[in-house]
Amino acid sequence: MQLREDAISIWRAGLAAVDSTTAIRQVISHRVGQLRIAGHQLQYNSGGRIEVLGAGKAGAGMAAGLESALAGSEGFERLSGWVNVPADCLLPLQRIHLHPARPPGRNEPTPAVVTGTEEILQRARSLRPDDVCIVLLSGGASALLCSPIPGITLQDKLEVTRLLSASGAPIQELNLVRTQLSQVKGGGLANAVTAGSLVVLVISDVIGDPLDVIGSGPTIATHSRKQEAIEILQRRSLWEHVPQAVRQLLHGLSASDHPKPPAFSQARLVHHRIVASNSLALQAAATRARELGYHVLPIQHGIRGEAADAGLAFSAQLSSCSQSSGRWCLLGGGETTVNVTAAAGLPGRGGRNQEFVLAAAAAAPAASAWTHRVLLSGGTDGEDGPTPAAGAFCDAEVLSRVAALNLDLCDYLARHDSFSLFEHVGGLLITGPTQTNVMDLAVGLTVNS
Repeated sequence: MQLREDAISIWRAGLAAVDSTTAIRQVISHRVGQLRIAGHQLQYNSGGRIEVLGAGKAGAGMAAGLESALAGSEGFERLSGWVNVPADCLLPLQRIHLHPARPPGRNEPTPAVVTGTEEILQRARSLRPDDVCIVLLSGGASALLCSPIPGITLQDKLEVTRLLSASGAPIQELNLVRTQLSQVKGGGLANAVTAGSLVVLVISDVIGDPLDVIGSGPTIATHSRKQEAIEILQRRSLWEHVPQAVRQLLHGLSASDHPKPPAFSQARLVHHRIVASNSLALQAAATRARELGYHVLPIQHGIRGEAADAGLAFSAQLSSCSQSSGRWCLLGGGETTVNVTAAAGLPGRGGRNQEFVLAAAAAAPAASAWTHRVLLSGGTDGEDGPTPAAGAFCDAEVLSRVAALNLDLCDYLARHDSFSLFEHVGGLLITGPTQTNVMDLAVGLTVNS
């Protein structure tokens, strides 16, 4: 049990390092008539507003951090805003409205998301040149900011997104296609902002932290890439399955309805700052591992691809230390995918982190092989697929329960039913909403005498 406790402690240290409230509070300070945000001095006059707009799983914590940073200042009285968040991420705030835009565990747009996005766009368009606009973006913003272009319905967008997700499409492909169908993505939000200054604070949930991909880039100017979207859908054999209205639009039949690339005013100050990322979480996890007496192996950054394949590769890397004495820790971060179309029959319940761990367990199912070893992987947002778990862990105790119940790990893996397996044997990592989101964090520990 000590190994498991150490793994959880290391994982939670990574999570604490990307706390959204702290991340925002650290980059904001104030003086009379002046804001300093992420190193930039912003002036606002006696009539100026500070409007906060945004979306994401970390949106509530980010908004709380902003209110905390401005508490007691004249800027606090000029503060207002609207942020779309999951319904289970609400916090009591004074000046910024948190809009419960989608139910827990449903990472896709709802009618409430569309309503909230319309309010955000309206507020953006109401700002004056002497106002300051602060946009808070974090993982999940793609689903929490949704305003379909004319001719496309919410159901059309949902159908396209579900098809892409089920095919195992990575976030970059998902966002590229969704951007072509949106009035807010691909710079649409920034184009609506009429304030004199726009500052965008970002918690990154994408490998490499590309601003045009995080949240589908609502504040980054992008040009139409319809042909690339068509190629993605065709390569994944989805083109004939998407709604006809989408095919017509992507072929250019409705090109006049697509928003123009944002033409940012030369007089407007626009700043972007990433305040938390997967790399920061990994660094903090490594520090905690060393405090606990582990030798930290080279960190595996940018883990991607099929979750099962990635789990096998990560576990094999950890196993390679079995010939060396000592206490070893392997850390990895990134975001994998699960291609449920490959399942035989109907897929079960699970998530990429649970499947990552299940694949490693299925490859070495004997409890004796895990006597001095543990593997844990969890989503830093507290969500892993449509389940209440953040992820899962495997150790000798978990596999002893598997054997006692005579469960077939390979069968659960083939059906992508990792949640059911780990629920049976007590291997789920459950945290609830964490108010942050920097992709996934995997921890492997092994002790050799």
